[in-house]
Amino acid sequence: MKKVKALVLTGYGLNCDYETDYALKIAGAESHRIHINELIKGETIGHQEFLKGYHLLVFDGGFSWGDDHGAGVLLASRFKFNLGAQIEEFIAEGKLIVGICNGFQALVNLGLLPGFDGSYKSREVALTFNDSGNFRDDWVYLKTLHSPCVFAKGIKTIELPIRHGEGKFFAPQEVIEKLFADHHVVFQYATPEGKKARGKFPYNPNGSLRDIAGICDTTGHVLGLMPHPEGYNHFTNHPDWTRKKEDLKRQGLPLPEEGLGIKIFRNGVRYLEKKLL
Repeated sequence: MKKVKALVLTGYGLNCDYETDYALKIAGAESHRIHINELIKGETIGHQEFLKGYHLLVFDGGFSWGDDHGAGVLLASRFKFNLGAQIEEFIAEGKLIVGICNGFQALVNLGLLPGFDGSYKSREVALTFNDSGNFRDDWVYLKTLHSPCVFAKGIKTIELPIRHGEGKFFAPQEVIEKLFADHHVVFQYATPEGKKARGKFPYNPNGSLRDIAGICDTTGHVLGLMPHPEGYNHFTNHPDWTRKKEDLKRQGLPLPEEGLGIKIFRNGVRYLEKKLL
């Protein structure tokens, strides 16, 4: 059976490519880690890749170009001026894009999100410095809202790790209202009980307006989120895994191998299998 081909970006400060590549392979994709130079000027390193050969593109986490001019800014600029036409064609063909943490920051700088009314060239929102003034390395609870996002299918709540210093979602009030009215908001930060965080720290770890943790475009094919689904690729990634192991053992239930983050990737892979393969 032909497999969904996923491209995970590498290079210049991106550092979650191995985890993301691994998670996608567990989810059933044929995943490849590709340096951005292989997409832009492959002849200089003896090999070239093209976006058109893939079905799923992942802007993974890290600190691209050291975030020297703002988180995700230089990655977005390099993509826009070298691969802008390719990425527009990629989206038009119904393929999928996900941006995680630094990747989310790049997608909003590119204008691919929120993609109001199919427009992918306008920057409407921002991800800026955490209200705490500190880099946050923690686990958060998310609740899923009704949206067209294919990656969120069947997920009501989920717990995922975060690691960012510029994760506060910010936009003018009218843009925030449009995001909710048009179902662009996919994930909100929540309490352990699955209720809205209502801005309360540490449930909302960065001060994001209206607890927004992830958004999608109008089609639901482009997703950006600050938490790291690839960081929960195995049961033992969770800091409470030994407690959970004992709870399951006492209930006579088997231990899961996968972490909950795999659900997000598998949703994307299965969608592509049905729609494009």
